[in-house]
Amino acid sequence: MSGEATVRSASLRRCTKETEISIELQLDGDGRSEIATGLPFLDHMLTALCLHSRMNITIKASGDTEVDDHHTVEDCALLLGQALDEALGTRAGIRRFAHAYAPLDEALCRAVIDLSGRPYAVIDLPFRREMLGAVATENLVHFLQSFATTAKMALHVDLVRGDNDHHKAEAAFKSVALALGDAIRRKDDLVPSTKGVL
Repeated sequence: MSGEATVRSASLRRCTKETEISIELQLDGDGRSEIATGLPFLDHMLTALCLHSRMNITIKASGDTEVDDHHTVEDCALLLGQALDEALGTRAGIRRFAHAYAPLDEALCRAVIDLSGRPYAVIDLPFRREMLGAVATENLVHFLQSFATTAKMALHVDLVRGDNDHHKAEAAFKSVALALGDAIRRKDDLVPSTKGVL
């Protein structure tokens, strides 16, 4: 492949009155991460996302967590999606489509991804608890929706079964990671679309 030596990476920063976030992303990595969002449970989910997608990611974030977790979770998702979109470039040569299942004990989740350039998210993760650590469970769903939007991908995540909410969340992020790691892999130099462009 002629693009084999191209480094697919992005380095972005987002500063608002609510959050200050920096991200460094390398698609062709080995799963190394350095995550510090001020929300330990979100750090846990993002570390799993990095490890199982084999992307290298550094995220440093500070936000108005004295208000609640929403702004930090949302803005991390938005910036991570933007970084993924930038690192993918024209998306030529990628597999584009991928799916994966990930279990964690009794919980089982499925993720299906299309790096189509068209954002859409369907996230079906019914949680029983309102919070996991300092993160609202509704914001874990919102993270995946926001990530899909700025990454310009179609993302479907479904809980197949599960009882423990921590297990559900972790299985969801791991299934997304596995599918994403497959979808971003390069197979040739062709644009995987009948349109000739993504």
